[in-house]
Amino acid sequence: MRGAAMSLPAAASGLVVLLLTVPVIQGQDDWGVTYSSTEICAFKGSTVDMSCTYRYPSTVQRVENRFWFTKVSNGVFTDLRTDPEYSGRVQHICGNNDCRLRIRDLRESDSAEYKFRFITDQEGGRYTGEPGVTLTVTYLQVKVSGSSHSSWRELKCHSSCRLPDRSSYIWYRNGQKIPSQTSSTYSNYFNYADSFSCAVEGHEDFPSPPVCVYDRPCYRVIYTDRSICASKGSSVDISCTYSSYDTIRSKFWFSPERSHQWQSPSQPEDLSDSQFAGRVQVLESERGRSTLRITDLTESDSAQYHFTFKTGWSEWRSSLPGTTLTVTALQVQVTRITVHQSDTEAELKCHSSCSPAARLSYVWFKNGQKVTGVETSSFKGRVYPGDIISCALKGHENYGSPPVYAPRLPSVSVSPSAEIVEGSSVTLTCSSDANPAANYTWYRENYKLLQSPEGSYYLTSISSEDRGNYSCKAQNQHGQTSSSVFIDVQYAPRLPSVSVSPSAEIVEGSSVTLTCSSDANPAANYTWYKENQTLIQGPEGFYHFSSISSEDRGNYSCKSENQYGEIMSSSVSVDVQYGPRLPSVSVSPSAEIVEGSSVTLTCSSDANPAASYTWYKENEDSPKASEQIFTITDIRAEHSGNYSCEVQNRRGRHNSTLQLTVSPRLWKSAVIKTTPVVILAIIGLALFVLIRKSRAAKQSPQRGDEPDNRTQEQDDLQYASVLFSTSQTDPVYSNIRPAGHHRHEEGEEEEGVEYAAVRFTRAGAAPRSRGPETVEDPSGLYSTVNKQNR
Repeated sequence: MRGAAMSLPAAASGLVVLLLTVPVIQGQDDWGVTYSSTEICAFKGSTVDMSCTYRYPSTVQRVENRFWFTKVSNGVFTDLRTDPEYSGRVQHICGNNDCRLRIRDLRESDSAEYKFRFITDQEGGRYTGEPGVTLTVTYLQVKVSGSSHSSWRELKCHSSCRLPDRSSYIWYRNGQKIPSQTSSTYSNYFNYADSFSCAVEGHEDFPSPPVCVYDRPCYRVIYTDRSICASKGSSVDISCTYSSYDTIRSKFWFSPERSHQWQSPSQPEDLSDSQFAGRVQVLESERGRSTLRITDLTESDSAQYHFTFKTGWSEWRSSLPGTTLTVTALQVQVTRITVHQSDTEAELKCHSSCSPAARLSYVWFKNGQKVTGVETSSFKGRVYPGDIISCALKGHENYGSPPVYAPRLPSVSVSPSAEIVEGSSVTLTCSSDANPAANYTWYRENYKLLQSPEGSYYLTSISSEDRGNYSCKAQNQHGQTSSSVFIDVQYAPRLPSVSVSPSAEIVEGSSVTLTCSSDANPAANYTWYKENQTLIQGPEGFYHFSSISSEDRGNYSCKSENQYGEIMSSSVSVDVQYGPRLPSVSVSPSAEIVEGSSVTLTCSSDANPAASYTWYKENEDSPKASEQIFTITDIRAEHSGNYSCEVQNRRGRHNSTLQLTVSPRLWKSAVIKTTPVVILAIIGLALFVLIRKSRAAKQSPQRGDEPDNRTQEQDDLQYASVLFSTSQTDPVYSNIRPAGHHRHEEGEEEEGVEYAAVRFTRAGAAPRSRGPETVEDPSGLYSTVNKQNR
């Protein structure tokens, strides 16, 4: 709440229940009054607001009067501001086409229907909003129920108004709060000496009076009035009733605000023994009732007053509120005025900002002379230019009101007068020597803030929005004048606003500007950070990239600071887009790739936005894969070749190539390496056998008889033996040698036979013996291949 004007939205100080909050529009044609609520229930002693808006035809030039009322007598509407029953307790807070009524220190007698009426300059242009707002003033009370045959009792915190269903309650035993009791009811076996009271949580200033649970005396104190307002120089009586279960040994009145001892473990200070000596009396008009009388009241007497007593066993020290006294000075107010050519017919009122505690007698003075025959708070008469009118309480003429005249030039002051820092309490004071007492109106940049007779505007926690020119107008029926003042509110920086320009996509190489701005007074200094690394510091708040690169990509934040504080901005991400860099390609495993194994090709490239990947094989049009990783699970020789990876995004493309060589399996490699040798050996042997056979034919003599077929075949037979062996560690080798003379199975030695043996060895295999020989053709070549399988 920054000031009195800013407190207007608050419905009341104390519990207020809006029983019906639907706006009700009363009106006809272009005339009307709209009440914000039609039924209100509030606690006794609290403060309540009633508000409305009103309208009238466009032909109306101005509204001459507007007021709230409850009483009408013979067609006369009684403005609450002039009603003695509401004296000092009502306030009108009106703006353009709206008006709020505030009633303080509510009494049960304030329960009534309140209506708003306005009068315009148009003939017959007056209107009353009916029906009005019904106010019910209630108070809490503890109701006790139970059987006379049992000490079990149920206590209920009761109100004549229905309170919100979720209200939480506070219970007190002998004035002390009872923990963990939040229900509207409280049941137990209670002690005979204890008293109980209740309050609604959040409204502890309006508790119920304490009650004794059983029909016998208990410890309790009940104050007659929760608040009393009295005029400076007058007297006031503050009363209470009390009772005790035990015999009272001592009792007295004290004021916590005026005695620091009460706030410590020591005893409170008896007012009879304090600075009140000579002005304080304690009266015991009857048993169980005590009255504190204070005379010649001063404004410093405004405080809260409590009563306490001691017994042989206990002491009454209640946390419940006592009676609050407010002391104010008198002022002369003009309630009605009619200006004539030579004089002014006025109705004056000797006014206090609060209602007096009792009916008082007044004395009126005109030009320093007592006016006879008038002892009421009102004075009616003719006032001529230069006349000075004042009033005082009878018997306290030394505390009279100031004289009546037009306001002098207002004196405007600001407290504190030094630098004003946000969050501090600031008071604008406007004072003008005038009577009737000047009515003060505060404005900010020509916007009306507050109108009151006090002249002070409070900003309890000033904010930066309150910075500006303030002016005060002092006005009474005799004239008006104004003065102004500038309020400069200093405050720590607000949360910085960070922006990036351009706001669209940022492409590598473009120009980029980061802007940091923060509301601060005095102006802030800015520090830019990238990933918590300081970049630049200065009052401008700009950070510029003339040609941004991918390395500038990241999170940036800005700190705003002045002598009242510092604050970091939320980080902003600068996303720099660029085409793919040259891809990095790799193959796994990186060693020799053997047929049948699994091979993974990997392609990676730095790009923003993220690049798409496509694998191609040389001399093939269709892509092999569209992922970053390309896996060949059962690789074969035909997979050998050049593979290229193409990466691309909307900012560009790039590619890289790798060569893939697939080696055959180990045994295939051996066979491949051995096969040419075997073929060459066989060809060589065949040529050798043919040559030998040709020579043998030439040397053989001609026989007349046909030799034995078997013998003939053996004469020209050549043998070739090819043997595979796995007994050696060398992968493949061959040995070609002439074979020894082969003997016939009958033991005959054959002539012209040559043998060739080719031995192949493979690691890990044992040699096999040659199989039986077969004779087929005299000129045939025979090859026997012995191979030991794994």
